[in-house]
Amino acid sequence: MSQIRPSPQVKEYPLIAGWRSPCSGRALTFESASCLTDGAGERWPVIENIPYLRAKSRERATEALKAIDLGDEPAALRLLLSENDDWWDEPAPPDSDLHSLLNNRHQLNLREAMNLLGYGRVGTYFAHRWSDPTFVAGLALMDAHWHEPDTAFELACGIGHYLRELDRVGVKTIGADLVFSKLWIARNWVVGSRPMLVCFDAEQPWPIELCVDLAVCHDSFYFFHDKAAVAAALRIAAAKGIVAVAHVHNAAADNLSGAASIGLKDLLPLFPGAAVYDDAELTLAGSQRRVPVAGRELETVAALSLLYSNLPDQTALMPGCAYGPLSRPTYGTMLHRNPLCNNDSISWPSPRYAQEYGPCVSWQCAKGVPDKVLMASQYEAATACRELVDLPERW
Repeated sequence: MSQIRPSPQVKEYPLIAGWRSPCSGRALTFESASCLTDGAGERWPVIENIPYLRAKSRERATEALKAIDLGDEPAALRLLLSENDDWWDEPAPPDSDLHSLLNNRHQLNLREAMNLLGYGRVGTYFAHRWSDPTFVAGLALMDAHWHEPDTAFELACGIGHYLRELDRVGVKTIGADLVFSKLWIARNWVVGSRPMLVCFDAEQPWPIELCVDLAVCHDSFYFFHDKAAVAAALRIAAAKGIVAVAHVHNAAADNLSGAASIGLKDLLPLFPGAAVYDDAELTLAGSQRRVPVAGRELETVAALSLLYSNLPDQTALMPGCAYGPLSRPTYGTMLHRNPLCNNDSISWPSPRYAQEYGPCVSWQCAKGVPDKVLMASQYEAATACRELVDLPERW
């Protein structure tokens, strides 16, 4: 059984100006490294430096705190790891798998860990997201409007794909998701200890106060039902910078979106004056190392992306960078051949994955691509199109 650690210093969460109860709105402070409190009886668990502030899961938070107070943080962790998205239609992982996950976490790779959490098709998506066309689009959007941010916040960050790229170029980052296990996977397999992580419901009052240079929400904005509230919160979080939102499923197009997709005419008022793109154009531009073109016949495209600016100099809305810092691994980085390549052909992990991403992937398993190589100038084209990818060490 683990012991409650000493109270942390504010420096552990330097990007967060304040903490608030997601239920009452009252200010929260750290009672210990394992608990946030309002001082009047309301308490919220913090496990492995990840605050759990889900208003919709108050009972689960209370149960986790009971385990923490008894000195059994692993039991609290298993409880939070067993929760998934509200729309998830698979059973929670059995307790035996969670015990195995915690007991063997240092030997397991990313895919094995996600399997023990019962991620299923979402695990497949996360495992290969480094070459998904939607991931390339998000990188291309941020690179095209790169303004050298010092700080960034990502809403619905999943297991930290974009946080990893932002951290790699020296941006101080914080990521949020409503699924605690995704943040825990991010911490242990993808981003390490530097990015700050917090678990909360984006459509409830946010329990954190932020002011960052860049706020992003990629491939997830369409999940929210109260999009106006989420958009307003993103604009406030980036009050001194820009907001980048990529791959928003278009309600006017046939795609594999959930029911909460949104059309162009309803999306534009949420981010007034934003530069808007066809998401497929961003993928193509990113893979070709060119500046993307905004605003071409967007009403019926499959997915939309946008860049909103709070900066007084509105030149941020003009795309100006091709193949910028997020898309280009640092020279000397170990690269791997795209794991979906089987010799010189694509080996899809599932029929659904092939249906969703196959028509718009930016790579074709070209001949002569090395299985493993250090990043250098001659591999820029191969990394841009994702023939070569920078995978986590324990992928």
